[in-house]
Amino acid sequence: MALVSAFALLCLAPWTALAATVHVRWDVGYVYMDRNGKGVLRSIGVNGTLPVPPVYITEGDTLELQIYNMLDVPTSVHAHGVFQNGTAFMDGPNMVSQCGIPPSSVFTYSYVVEQSGLFWLHGHTAHQNAAGLRAPLVVRDRETPPYAYDGEQLLWFEDWYPHEFDARVGLTIHSFPPPVTYPSALVNGYDGARHMPALRLAFGKTYRIQLINISITESFRFSVPGYELRVIEVDGYYSLPSTVDGVDLGPGQRYSVLVTAPLSFNKAAPDVSVYKVELYADFIPQRTRLNPLVHYGPIHYTGSHSPCHNTSEIVSIDTHESERMVWANDIHIQGLANKHALPVDRQIKLNIGGTAFTDRTIRDIINNITYAHAKVPTLYSVLTLPDALVRNSTLYGPQTHSVVLDHLQAIELLVRNVNFLSHPMHLHGHRFQVVEYGPIPPNERPSSLPLTADNPQMISMYRSILDAIAPVVANFERPMERDTVVVPPMQYVKIRFRADNPGVWLFHCHMDIHFAMGMAMTFIEAPEVLRQSTTVPKVMLDMCDAQGIKSSGNAVGSMGTDLAAKDTSSLPPTDYYDVLGCSPHSELDQIHTEYRQRARTYHPDKTSATAMENDRQWNQIREAYEVLGNPQTKAQYDRWRSARLPMAFTEWLKTSQAQSMHWSFDYQRSLTDETHSSSSGNETPSNGNRDIYEMFRNYEI
Repeated sequence: MALVSAFALLCLAPWTALAATVHVRWDVGYVYMDRNGKGVLRSIGVNGTLPVPPVYITEGDTLELQIYNMLDVPTSVHAHGVFQNGTAFMDGPNMVSQCGIPPSSVFTYSYVVEQSGLFWLHGHTAHQNAAGLRAPLVVRDRETPPYAYDGEQLLWFEDWYPHEFDARVGLTIHSFPPPVTYPSALVNGYDGARHMPALRLAFGKTYRIQLINISITESFRFSVPGYELRVIEVDGYYSLPSTVDGVDLGPGQRYSVLVTAPLSFNKAAPDVSVYKVELYADFIPQRTRLNPLVHYGPIHYTGSHSPCHNTSEIVSIDTHESERMVWANDIHIQGLANKHALPVDRQIKLNIGGTAFTDRTIRDIINNITYAHAKVPTLYSVLTLPDALVRNSTLYGPQTHSVVLDHLQAIELLVRNVNFLSHPMHLHGHRFQVVEYGPIPPNERPSSLPLTADNPQMISMYRSILDAIAPVVANFERPMERDTVVVPPMQYVKIRFRADNPGVWLFHCHMDIHFAMGMAMTFIEAPEVLRQSTTVPKVMLDMCDAQGIKSSGNAVGSMGTDLAAKDTSSLPPTDYYDVLGCSPHSELDQIHTEYRQRARTYHPDKTSATAMENDRQWNQIREAYEVLGNPQTKAQYDRWRSARLPMAFTEWLKTSQAQSMHWSFDYQRSLTDETHSSSSGNETPSNGNRDIYEMFRNYEI
């Protein structure tokens, strides 16, 4: 027995030694490509091209993702579904867990991935994933998977629009409803209308088909006519096998399904040589060949002479119409781990939707709050505020909609969608149990149809949504776990998770246009534990400093409770007048003289250790002169300077020149019915928005 035990230990030892460090380099830059035959579009690619190839690692590996930012704006990358346990500063959302990577800079994300399954990497600054900065992340099991199969094949899906993301958001916010736009469907990075990757199967063999929807807006369905699919994984979590006809994936969602090929082609149905991918949206009119947009891909059988269809010509092979098919539904799928629903310590009610504001814009909300990030990364605020203030959620910024969670509490989120379209809600840092769906009571539903009900088809669809009463369905015995859940229109969902991962985690809609419009909030999880266990690498603080962003204090960089303090987060460290050695009463001639003198005497030594600081000083001098050397901008600067607003001058100037307050909350709502969830779970009125709005309003040009 001793020999057997020793041999067993020797056999096990290589498994622990096999953990590796996987190095991946991404040179992130602009590429100009026609990805769908509808014109060249400025996109964001990696290493000079698109699509970004998948990243493969093994459970327990350390992923080192080196980003060289070749853009002219900051960037950052989020590993969707990866917990970042102990490395919350590597989560990626700009101004939440880090400052963005500055242009012409290099930063390496480094973290251990202790999970297996399907995930993805995508830009998390200014919604750059919409421009192409996104790729699958496949984490293979360290040990033998719980299900046997003969091979793996990966399919990932993208929606691709003919216009840049910022233009679409602008139209949606300022000209609602925007013109209807139908995207193209990309499969494995290429237009499905022109190229579909082949599934390669051997007769009688079983394959794990890995499906990832990395879209920004629309959903995808996947099916194989004539085949049964057995779901075995949802969002990186193994399930008991669940037999379905097809899989429906909202943005951000992932599934693995097992498919067994027939024993021979002669015994197969005549239509089993294709698979079907369907791009669709429930918030725009249906239109033939556009919504839904259907593509068929070939299945090639190894060693066979099976027919190779011209899949672009297949339009009527759909023998299983979508409405008659059995689709994967997370509430009916059971987790492989025999875990019951968590007993609830705290329930947080969240109403999600959209509303019109008094500045004639349309924004999205959670509990009447439209998200906007703070002037200091929220994680850095948690780590640097005085102990007595760390649980004061208001100090992280009224618009970050921060809620403090106690360590190890069992949290239930009751997410209520009083809205006419679905929302895929994603939680960073966790996966959650999906325990119940149910209807919004009729007396709490809207009394009128939305503005997009502008044709008979949409009116009919919205009326059916408004009138339908969905059944209550629950799974408390063995609930499925995932990190992205689609909340259907006029329904609620209950999800539960244990607050066992101290950090600062976003909860947001993964339809990026809704995220951009404000459907997001922040969980401050176990701040006391986080402060004791987390040290942000200095290189990340340097990235803030390089951009003039403060990395300590509350939402505006103050160490106290004052959110109305002058925000210097985006300013040089000293006043523009001090930079040029002038007084606020200096005439323009004196300002010109001081600038010329500094220009003559400035000789940065590029080889010295202070070269970067010298360059930074010179940039401050030039920036100060550009503002003070022009009478118009000098007058504006003087006005801003005397006002001491909680907003950087450059940002305030841009806002003022646009003659529009782009502050993401409704003034009337902030005076009346805006609420915040306190750490105790009670809801109390918030006055922070009103005070800040009044200051902005009083100093608007």
